Amino acid sequence: MFDISFGQLLLVLVIGLVVLGPERLPVAIKTVASWIKVLRRMSATVQLELNKELKLQELQESLKKAEQSGLKTLTPELQESIDDLKRVTESLQKEIDSVTTTDTNINANKDKS
Repeated sequence: MFDISFGQLLLVLVIGLVVLGPERLPVAIKTVASWIKVLRRMSATVQLELNKELKLQELQESLKKAEQSGLKTLTPELQESIDDLKRVTESLQKEIDSVTTTDTNINANKDKS
């Protein structure tokens, strides 16, 4: 991830041991590890939301193209597929809205604390 060799990592640990001492070094390492875990989790969440949003946008564009092309005489199977896509699009939009609302509420509660 950071392209750090073993020797460089060992040097950082030795300097940390000298600066922080043997009692505080494990606590500092745990704190940094927890920060990294939180950052990874946040980036994964953002990436997942972006992927969902892109898929939703692609579905909406496909539906608009199909509607604009004037395909009024569709077979029942195609019409059923379009209706399914509409339902999936609506459910994804509701899920994205609920996640966004939840994240906003969590951030607002953290700011109050």
